[in-house]
Amino acid sequence: MPTETNNNERPFVLHTRVVTGTGGGPEKTILNSPRFLAKHGVDSACLFMKPPADPGFASLQAKAAASGAEIIGVDDKGPFDRQVVKDCIRICKERNVAIWHAHDYKSNALGLLIKRFHPMHLVTTAHGWVRFTSRTPLYYWIDRFCMKRYDRVICVSQDLYEACQKSRVREQSLRLIDNAIVIDDYNPAPPTKSERWRFGFDDQHLVLGAVGRLSEEKGFDHLINAVYRLVRSGHQIGLLIAGEGHLKEALQKQIDTLELQNHVQLVGYLKDPRELYRAIDVFVLSSLREGLPNVVLEAMASQRAVVTTNVNGIPRLVTDGVNGVVVDTDSVDALHNGIQQLLENPAHCQSLAAAGRSTVEQHFSFEKRMEKIVDVYRSQSTTLAQNISAVATAVPKCELVLG
Repeated sequence: MPTETNNNERPFVLHTRVVTGTGGGPEKTILNSPRFLAKHGVDSACLFMKPPADPGFASLQAKAAASGAEIIGVDDKGPFDRQVVKDCIRICKERNVAIWHAHDYKSNALGLLIKRFHPMHLVTTAHGWVRFTSRTPLYYWIDRFCMKRYDRVICVSQDLYEACQKSRVREQSLRLIDNAIVIDDYNPAPPTKSERWRFGFDDQHLVLGAVGRLSEEKGFDHLINAVYRLVRSGHQIGLLIAGEGHLKEALQKQIDTLELQNHVQLVGYLKDPRELYRAIDVFVLSSLREGLPNVVLEAMASQRAVVTTNVNGIPRLVTDGVNGVVVDTDSVDALHNGIQQLLENPAHCQSLAAAGRSTVEQHFSFEKRMEKIVDVYRSQSTTLAQNISAVATAVPKCELVLG
């Protein structure tokens, strides 16, 4: 059995993940976790394995400072870099880590290895794979191999839960805990003129927004084609796409070919994507594959109407015509028609936006999510259970009811 920390010590959880550049949705969840865990008597830090001298890591460090999270960077030169293992063992021993919480295939594998040198409990979160490459089948295999040997596996969407079941991950180790966000971080007020002008649009435009990696699975080429049809129909419409990726040149060429330079902007990486949410009227998710996308949660918390493809995690979050518009996946026609619904009925657009904010407040708040995460930790560690009991009067337990 893993060695517990002394009763006079606060148990320590180490969140671990491999990251390149500025990261994505999982990094937001990881960096927000420590301040909420602290309320439950749990100390934690975020360990990121990164390429040496990666300039994007400075952005993650800034986000960590803003979130009050301790961040530890470990240089990772590749799959055969033994120093990564040595560094992780040293950190686990120095911090007396009680729970190793992994967030991807490599940190999953490292947890199994490092446990041989430092006894601890193993928890992982399945965030899902979105970009397929020649190495993806290998990553899948490593993930499945590791998850079968982990104490607890947290799935952020129903499809990932079912995928783990099919992969024969032990049923008793699985937990379904949806993604969530810190609601107070998002301003639901309508956009101001200055916030629109930040991106070059005025009040006469209905402004759409999208955020994500510029890669095939995000379906941005479909979204641009849908906007082209709306512009050709005479609509005053703008589209902002935030993100970086290998399709940047191809998407810009598509914009130029369709003569949409005055309507569609690739705004690149935004240090704070809330700048985009503040400037738009409608958020569009055109993805072909997703789990439960943080960006949709963020847009709904910002009280912006959402049009989204019917990807895996969406049915747990958005109900068509109630708190958003849900359209078929991989279809320009569907995206066009979904956006047009809101263009032609501004009152309905505002109603959906308000209902979306309410949905996030009631079911997807980060504080409630972390209560469920702490329950997972408590099920593994006697010290955690004792510590949580000590703060129970200060932090009453709440149950998360999912729609």
